[in-house]
Amino acid sequence: MRMKKEDIMGEYKNFEKQRIVKQLFFSGLFILVLVGGWFFPLLGFFIPLCMVLGVSIAFFQGRKWCDWYCPRGSFWDYMIKPLSPHKAIPAFFKNMFVRLSILAFLMGLMAWQIISRWPDPYKIGKFFAMMLTITTAAGIVLALIYHQRLWCYVCPIGTLSNLAGKDKKPLKIKSHLCVECKQCFKVCPMQIKAYSYKKDESVIDVKDGDCLKCESCVYACPRKALYF
Repeated sequence: MRMKKEDIMGEYKNFEKQRIVKQLFFSGLFILVLVGGWFFPLLGFFIPLCMVLGVSIAFFQGRKWCDWYCPRGSFWDYMIKPLSPHKAIPAFFKNMFVRLSILAFLMGLMAWQIISRWPDPYKIGKFFAMMLTITTAAGIVLALIYHQRLWCYVCPIGTLSNLAGKDKKPLKIKSHLCVECKQCFKVCPMQIKAYSYKKDESVIDVKDGDCLKCESCVYACPRKALYF
């Protein structure tokens, strides 16, 4: 079914407005934790809570958490996206060996700091607040150079969610409808090329573990070739 271009754009804009409202709320929550954690260290425990929630959801819905549920993910899209040049994310940051190395380093650092500060919850919380600040600063720098969602490729929660939910709730593409207009790629926050999965079969699963299940591509597709 082919819809008029203005109808597609109207539907996509309505979808984006709803998503932006959600991201606005969670961006505010993120800033509250980011700043407040330095004054109220127990807020730092929001980080391990997000880790547990993100990975738990991944076992059933893939990286759905990293869409707008993740406060920092919402912060990237709502606050930082307007400042980003939106360049292509380098393959280096998508490499699983690089991502696992960063994951191992940060997890090792976290374990060491928790042990060294045990059992004082305030000192542990302060570490979490400090780690959140440093990684966010790194993510902002990368966003200003490349793309606002680059950090999501090397984020420990994102990498674990990729591994836990790669085949869960895959995006599907109706090959016979796809005309490779690349509109899906243009709106994808993770720069996934869904159109490249097009094959002779009628319906193909786009099994990319970094898909955020955000549905932006679904609403933007002029041919309605994509769905979950």
